[in-house]
Amino acid sequence: MRWLLPLAAMGIAAAALLPAHAERAVPIPPPARDVPAAAGPQVALLAGGCYWGMEAVFERVKGVRSVTSGFAGGSAGDATYAAVSSERTRHAEAVRIVYDPRQVSYGTLLRVYFSIAHDPTQLNRQGPDHGPSYRSAIFPQSPQQRAVAQAYIAQLSRIRAYPAPIVTKLELGRFYPAAADHQDFYDRNPMHPYIVRWDKPKVAAFRAAFPGLARAG
Repeated sequence: MRWLLPLAAMGIAAAALLPAHAERAVPIPPPARDVPAAAGPQVALLAGGCYWGMEAVFERVKGVRSVTSGFAGGSAGDATYAAVSSERTRHAEAVRIVYDPRQVSYGTLLRVYFSIAHDPTQLNRQGPDHGPSYRSAIFPQSPQQRAVAQAYIAQLSRIRAYPAPIVTKLELGRFYPAAADHQDFYDRNPMHPYIVRWDKPKVAAFRAAFPGLARAG
């Protein structure tokens, strides 16, 4: 379990996260295709490793109304942290993002997802976390989202935006919120060793790469 890892063990794979965000001088290009703005709030459902850091990044994006940590891709009966951590369920740790499409588009959220929030070239892992629950996956909430996500992956693959192939998959599945003690974990536990080692650099990288998109404070 991640919070039981000694800090030294967390640091072993530090370089694994850096190419995806901390060392990137400029963000990857925006998607050539995007979902048209719609009336009212929309939902994006993304998986990319530990939901603590994913939540922390997207909570700081202008136009995002709320972010909920949880699980997607499995059933309701075993959508708990203990069950998912066994890696015997089909869930992925994921975040449900409610956003205002008049302020931020789905394509922009995907750009943050592929640039900063996680490394899309790591298969069934992110940094120190290993297993299919930490996989890179997008759960489109509409045919338009699916088409944009597919096109963006193809675009990034075509220009070789990364030194390794993108392994992100498009999947189907409902979202199940995690327990209350896993929500807003970054803000409630700023000195937690995992947050300090892995997620604070990620948030800092987001602010540096997207200054116009980041909320103040």
